[in-house]
Amino acid sequence: MTSTEVQSGSAPAVKHDAHQDGHDIKLTPFTLLRYTLSVALLAFSIAIVVALIFTGNTRGEQASLVGLPPVDPDLYKDSHPITYKVAALAFRGDNLDRYLMGRQFMVLLVVFVIGQCTSPLDPTVDVLGLPSGVKFVFLDIGLATIVFTCVLGQLTTQVNASHCMIDFANNYFALFTLYVAMTIEFTGVMHSAYLIQNILAAVSGKPIQSNEPPKTGFTFAFFWGRVIMSLAILGFCVTVVLYALLNGYTSVSVKYPSISPPLAVVLLFFFMSVVGCLEGMQIAFFAVAKIPASFMIGRQLTVVCSFFLVGSFTSLTIVPGEGNNIFGVSDGAQAFLNYGFQGAVMTTILASITWQYAASAFPIAFMNSPVTYVLLLVALGLEFTGICAGAWVLALIQKKVMGFQYDEVYVGTPEERLANNHPDKEFGDDVGHLTGGGFMGHAVGSHDALDGPITSKDAIDA
Repeated sequence: MTSTEVQSGSAPAVKHDAHQDGHDIKLTPFTLLRYTLSVALLAFSIAIVVALIFTGNTRGEQASLVGLPPVDPDLYKDSHPITYKVAALAFRGDNLDRYLMGRQFMVLLVVFVIGQCTSPLDPTVDVLGLPSGVKFVFLDIGLATIVFTCVLGQLTTQVNASHCMIDFANNYFALFTLYVAMTIEFTGVMHSAYLIQNILAAVSGKPIQSNEPPKTGFTFAFFWGRVIMSLAILGFCVTVVLYALLNGYTSVSVKYPSISPPLAVVLLFFFMSVVGCLEGMQIAFFAVAKIPASFMIGRQLTVVCSFFLVGSFTSLTIVPGEGNNIFGVSDGAQAFLNYGFQGAVMTTILASITWQYAASAFPIAFMNSPVTYVLLLVALGLEFTGICAGAWVLALIQKKVMGFQYDEVYVGTPEERLANNHPDKEFGDDVGHLTGGGFMGHAVGSHDALDGPITSKDAIDA
């Protein structure tokens, strides 16, 4: 046995080299398998948590960035320097619209990925001995995931961000998501929506209000080049989804095998229309009326539910490497499509942004639709059930932990800002702005949105 004397105080210590790996676990194939599965499970869990945090922060940041433009940024420049940086970038030119478009795609893609991670691979398998009806509602339909995502991933942050806009955006993660969303928009994947924007502007007879000079030369060519590219991508995505639906290559064929392919196509466009109506209703309400908080909560639950359902119709179940790749694409491309890219593109443009532009161009006509009235009642009814009321509890905890303060603590109420020669900016009527109606919804420091859940049936009519 070899040994080395190591000086330790006044008494020598002996280091026994033979015992260096005395407590190491011997690696066997079974041990390696267990380690691999454990690490994979940990990575999966982290991915779900990160996805929810990412979704929640982008939802809250949207509330902040949509509400802050009228407020003089000098009022929070010194107290919230990061919020000031975020605002300076977001409110420069038409960057806010770019952010909202990129954010919409980003959120949809994350929601679709969450849906794939939490959907059952085999609906016939028994789960914790749950009754078949309970399992069908909470797991097959996905009510558990819907409520989980809606409350934890969206409403909790939205409740706080609606009244704590300045504090909520005062972090570098908000700046990071702003850059990510604007980068997504810059790629041009969503640019076909701008063609729809221009068509609606021409039909409505209202010019598109922009904070940037008209595009000329290279800028003009680069913009419309991306529009053409986006149309090609959108066409490919729609073709992929329809081909997969008609051939039983989507999650809906696994979760609901009784639904025939033609019916699946009809249901896909039905749920996309529901999403579109709800997206447009938000814009229309912002444009012509004070938006009721109860509608916002019920609408969010309905939209998330529709997102997950649409995700089931657009997500692919083709296993790469088995010779069934759609249109013969490579295994890498098939794996990429399996994440839900085609569904996110299709839903963002056709079921979200297009309807928002339409509602912005024709808010009165949009609200005059009987479908709008029915969906309003559905949203109010869902909020009244209290299924998402826990969001206020979690929001209160988050507010205490993060130290959020109401916006009026820093910048005062709209009336106080006016009295102190810092009046809110006015935004005129425009077409195609995803913020809707020139920020005529919740004003910073006011008490007209998301103050709490419905406390009685009479409150619905208030």
